[in-house]
Amino acid sequence: MSLKLITAKNLTKSFGDFIAVDNIDLDVKRGEVLGFLGPNGAGKSTTMKMLTGFLEPDKGTIEICDIDLQKNPLKAKEFIGYLPEGAPAYSDMEVSDFLSFVGKMRGIENSKLLKSRLSDMAEQINLKEVWNRPIETLSKGFKRRVGIAQALIHDPDILILDEPTDGLDPNQKYEMRNLIKNISQNKAIVISTHILEEVEAVCSRAIIIADGKILANETPENLVNKFLEGDFVSIITSNIIDKKIINDIKSTLNYKTVKIESHKKNQTQILIKDEKNKLNLNKIMNEIKKYKLDINEAGFLKSNLDDVFRKITQQQ
Repeated sequence: MSLKLITAKNLTKSFGDFIAVDNIDLDVKRGEVLGFLGPNGAGKSTTMKMLTGFLEPDKGTIEICDIDLQKNPLKAKEFIGYLPEGAPAYSDMEVSDFLSFVGKMRGIENSKLLKSRLSDMAEQINLKEVWNRPIETLSKGFKRRVGIAQALIHDPDILILDEPTDGLDPNQKYEMRNLIKNISQNKAIVISTHILEEVEAVCSRAIIIADGKILANETPENLVNKFLEGDFVSIITSNIIDKKIINDIKSTLNYKTVKIESHKKNQTQILIKDEKNKLNLNKIMNEIKKYKLDINEAGFLKSNLDDVFRKITQQQ
């Protein structure tokens, strides 16, 4: 078995005239946690449904652990654990019965092994207190945890999780992120999420998709460095600055990048970028004051994945 557990090439899917996924390639290696990001309607869920065999692509190929998903879907799906949007389950079943049922459907025939896996799920996913309760009586957070457990019950090589922390409180999110990090060493994990903090916390790589096309495919750190050029100082004035002053400021402030942008309500933002140890806020402020500008805000800003996401997707 190759290091790449998921390999997809030229994936395309349309619904009528609407192209949901447009000729994308992606791969995920063992030990990777891939964050799959995009605005609503970008093609994230459609891609995940194709990767799990729930949706047939119009064009392209998918290999799961070196198995062609389209030619041998049942064999390929043995290696996949999938948490779809909404975490569907049989609501009238108790948690223990439901997970036992899923385990058997997933091919765990040995009773001792099934019992061991059920015990692991109760412990790892913190389901003990609701273990014998009907799923329909659970909170949204517990239902989400049951969904995670059914994806993990057969200990798959690949986990594909659609919004895995949706509905969880801050403590539960922290526990779930730790679980994902702890199990990721021997698995390939794909997480679709709108929580960019989650990608920075657990993902080793991030893909940003919009209008069905992949716009970026980097580590979270590289995305920030590549698209936003690191940390910077931001100064917002209540003045509209004319071109002469703009040129003077750019020549006076001898930093790597100086950008000046007009904003609403007669405000102007001055963005100065360089290595953080070279950015001297007092020096910058003294230079700006020479132009008698009314300064509303000034300070250091650290680029993050939210900024990258907005910049990339708004360009489309």
